[in-house]
Amino acid sequence: MLEAIQRIEPNLSGQGLKIGIVMARFNTPVCHGLRDACLAELARLGVSAQDVTLATVPGALEVPLVLQTMAQSERFDALVALGAVIRGETYHFELVSNESGAGVSRIGLDFDIPVANAILTTENDEQAEVRMQEKGADAARVAVEMANLHKALRG
Repeated sequence: MLEAIQRIEPNLSGQGLKIGIVMARFNTPVCHGLRDACLAELARLGVSAQDVTLATVPGALEVPLVLQTMAQSERFDALVALGAVIRGETYHFELVSNESGAGVSRIGLDFDIPVANAILTTENDEQAEVRMQEKGADAARVAVEMANLHKALRG
Protein backbone atom coordinates (compact mmCIF):
# COMPACT_ATOMS: atom_id res chain seq x y z
CA MET A 1 0.00 0.00 0.00
CA LEU A 2 2.73 2.50 0.92
CA GLU A 3 4.38 2.01 -2.48
CA ALA A 4 1.27 3.33 -4.24
CA ILE A 5 0.98 6.47 -2.14
CA GLN A 6 2.10 9.65 -3.84
CA ARG A 7 4.66 11.35 -1.62
CA ILE A 8 5.92 14.89 -1.59
CA GLU A 9 9.33 14.88 0.04
CA PRO A 10 10.64 17.89 1.99
CA ASN A 11 12.47 20.30 -0.32
CA LEU A 12 14.89 22.73 1.27
CA SER A 13 16.19 24.29 -1.94
CA GLY A 14 15.68 28.02 -1.75
CA GLN A 15 16.81 28.74 -5.28
CA GLY A 16 14.40 31.10 -7.01
CA LEU A 17 12.20 31.64 -3.95
CA LYS A 18 11.18 35.14 -2.90
CA ILE A 19 11.01 35.60 0.87
CA GLY A 20 9.55 38.53 2.80
CA ILE A 21 10.69 39.09 6.38
CA VAL A 22 9.08 41.36 8.97
CA MET A 23 11.19 42.02 12.06
CA ALA A 24 10.08 43.79 15.22
CA ARG A 25 12.64 46.20 16.66
CA PHE A 26 11.53 45.90 20.30
CA ASN A 27 14.14 43.82 22.19
CA THR A 28 16.62 44.77 19.48
CA PRO A 29 19.60 42.52 20.38
CA VAL A 30 17.42 39.41 20.28
CA CYS A 31 15.67 40.51 17.09
CA HIS A 32 19.01 41.16 15.40
CA GLY A 33 20.14 37.67 16.44
CA LEU A 34 16.98 36.18 14.94
CA ARG A 35 17.46 38.21 11.75
CA ASP A 36 21.11 37.31 11.32
CA ALA A 37 20.48 33.59 11.84
CA CYS A 38 17.51 33.64 9.47
CA LEU A 39 19.40 35.46 6.72
CA ALA A 40 22.44 33.18 7.06
CA GLU A 41 20.26 30.07 6.79
CA LEU A 42 18.33 31.46 3.81
CA ALA A 43 21.66 32.04 2.05
CA ARG A 44 22.84 28.53 2.98
CA LEU A 45 19.64 27.11 1.47
CA GLY A 46 20.25 28.97 -1.80
CA VAL A 47 17.92 31.95 -1.48
CA SER A 48 19.49 34.89 -3.29
CA ALA A 49 19.95 38.11 -1.31
CA GLN A 50 18.13 39.93 -4.13
CA ASP A 51 15.07 37.74 -3.47
CA VAL A 52 14.79 38.71 0.20
CA THR A 53 12.89 41.77 1.41
CA LEU A 54 13.30 42.82 5.05
CA ALA A 55 10.95 45.31 6.70
CA THR A 56 11.12 46.41 10.32
CA VAL A 57 8.32 47.52 12.63
CA PRO A 58 8.27 48.91 16.18
CA GLY A 59 7.04 45.74 17.93
CA ALA A 60 5.38 42.35 17.65
CA LEU A 61 1.86 43.78 17.43
CA GLU A 62 2.77 45.60 14.23
CA VAL A 63 4.21 42.53 12.48
CA PRO A 64 0.90 41.11 11.16
CA LEU A 65 -0.08 44.31 9.35
CA VAL A 66 3.15 44.40 7.34
CA LEU A 67 2.94 40.64 6.69
CA GLN A 68 -0.56 41.31 5.34
CA THR A 69 0.72 44.03 3.01
CA MET A 70 3.46 41.71 1.76
CA ALA A 71 0.96 38.88 1.24
CA GLN A 72 -1.40 41.19 -0.67
CA SER A 73 1.42 42.15 -3.03
CA GLU A 74 1.66 38.54 -4.26
CA ARG A 75 5.42 39.08 -4.71
CA PHE A 76 6.53 36.45 -2.19
CA ASP A 77 6.58 32.65 -1.97
CA ALA A 78 6.77 32.70 1.84
CA LEU A 79 6.94 35.16 4.72
CA VAL A 80 8.83 35.19 8.02
CA ALA A 81 7.86 36.94 11.26
CA LEU A 82 10.73 37.79 13.64
CA GLY A 83 10.43 39.29 17.11
CA ALA A 84 10.79 38.79 20.83
CA VAL A 85 8.16 39.18 23.51
CA ILE A 86 9.74 38.82 26.94
CA ARG A 87 7.57 38.48 30.04
CA GLY A 88 7.39 41.51 32.28
CA GLU A 89 5.42 42.19 35.42
CA THR A 90 2.11 43.03 33.73
CA TYR A 91 -0.54 41.33 31.62
CA HIS A 92 0.90 43.04 28.54
CA PHE A 93 3.05 39.96 27.78
CA GLU A 94 -0.02 37.76 27.32
CA LEU A 95 -1.80 40.34 25.21
CA VAL A 96 1.13 40.89 22.85
CA SER A 97 1.98 37.18 22.62
CA ASN A 98 -1.57 36.07 21.91
CA GLU A 99 -2.53 38.85 19.52
CA SER A 100 0.67 38.80 17.48
CA GLY A 101 0.57 35.01 17.23
CA ALA A 102 -3.05 35.00 16.11
CA GLY A 103 -2.40 37.77 13.60
CA VAL A 104 0.60 36.00 12.08
CA SER A 105 -1.34 32.74 11.73
CA ARG A 106 -4.31 34.50 10.19
CA ILE A 107 -2.18 36.04 7.42
CA GLY A 108 -1.11 32.64 6.14
CA LEU A 109 -4.65 31.32 6.13
CA ASP A 110 -6.33 34.44 4.76
CA PHE A 111 -3.82 34.97 1.94
CA ASP A 112 -2.85 31.37 1.18
CA ILE A 113 0.87 31.93 1.80
CA PRO A 114 3.28 30.09 4.09
CA VAL A 115 4.31 32.16 7.12
CA ALA A 116 7.08 31.07 9.48
CA ASN A 117 6.44 32.50 12.93
CA ALA A 118 9.68 33.18 14.80
CA ILE A 119 8.34 35.64 17.33
CA LEU A 120 9.88 34.32 20.52
CA THR A 121 7.83 34.37 23.71
CA THR A 122 10.09 33.83 26.70
CA GLU A 123 10.16 34.32 30.44
CA ASN A 124 13.39 36.36 30.41
CA ASP A 125 16.21 37.79 28.30
CA GLU A 126 18.45 34.78 28.90
CA GLN A 127 15.91 32.35 27.43
CA ALA A 128 15.49 34.59 24.38
CA GLU A 129 19.24 34.83 23.83
CA VAL A 130 19.62 31.06 24.06
CA ARG A 131 16.85 30.45 21.51
CA MET A 132 17.41 33.26 19.00
CA GLN A 133 19.99 31.57 16.76
CA GLU A 134 18.14 28.27 16.37
CA LYS A 135 14.72 29.91 16.04
CA GLY A 136 15.96 32.33 13.36
CA ALA A 137 17.55 29.52 11.35
CA ASP A 138 14.49 27.32 11.85
CA ALA A 139 12.23 30.08 10.49
CA ALA A 140 14.29 30.14 7.29
CA ARG A 141 14.01 26.36 6.89
CA VAL A 142 10.26 26.44 7.55
CA ALA A 143 9.73 29.24 5.01
CA VAL A 144 11.69 27.44 2.28
CA GLU A 145 10.20 23.99 2.91
CA MET A 146 6.64 25.31 3.10
CA ALA A 147 7.05 27.50 0.00
CA ASN A 148 8.21 24.46 -1.96
CA LEU A 149 5.45 22.25 -0.55
CA HIS A 150 2.86 24.92 -1.33
CA LYS A 151 4.11 25.13 -4.94
CA ALA A 152 4.14 21.34 -5.31
CA LEU A 153 0.58 21.01 -4.06
CA ARG A 154 -0.66 23.78 -6.32
CA GLY A 155 1.20 22.10 -9.18
